[in-house]
Amino acid sequence: MKLTEHTISVVIGGTSGIGYSVAEKLRERNGTVVVASRRTGLDMTNEERVRKYFDSLGELDHLVITAGSSAPAGEVANIDIRDAQQGFDTKFWGTVIVVKEAAKHIREGGSITLTSGFLSRKTTKGAFVKSAMNAALEATTKILAKELAPIRVNVVSPGITDTEAYIGMASRNKKEMFERNASILPTGRIGQPNDIADGYLFAIDNLFMTGAVIDLEGGALIN
Repeated sequence: MKLTEHTISVVIGGTSGIGYSVAEKLRERNGTVVVASRRTGLDMTNEERVRKYFDSLGELDHLVITAGSSAPAGEVANIDIRDAQQGFDTKFWGTVIVVKEAAKHIREGGSITLTSGFLSRKTTKGAFVKSAMNAALEATTKILAKELAPIRVNVVSPGITDTEAYIGMASRNKKEMFERNASILPTGRIGQPNDIADGYLFAIDNLFMTGAVIDLEGGALIN
């Protein structure tokens, strides 16, 4: 899709990780790129603040949401429900709130691209919360693509990617985890933010695609 000098793209979660890479790639094109995240003061879970944010921006063309949340690991029988709910409040309900308010301002020919994750369809013991959140987002994407048409709505589903999400891990443990996963992926490596960012640009550019899940997971789903 041709972006003009008047095109406005908003990247929620654009101050780090995949979102930062998306914003940088968009800045190489025509138009204005606006980034927002918790770091800039936007709390996705606060509907009133999100409403005021998009009302203040006015019209826009493309919305990308890469903001995520931490989610507790563990088997269903042992999960801390409050922690699980907090994860859902941010990634799932926060995304719904942002889409609800932003869609009112998206111009004709615009798009919305969400973020799920490969665990939505990769059965992994102990990943109940992430699997449920991501599966819910993928199902919601398809509903939104119908309800918001002709706005196009798609979702990018990344695999393991080297981002700040792992900043809390000891460097040695992180290195070992990345190497272990790379060794079993068909691609032979884990993802980098730029790899995943290309998927969002594809979703923006392709005018014949809506309701799609774009898998960028190094082949994890065929293992």
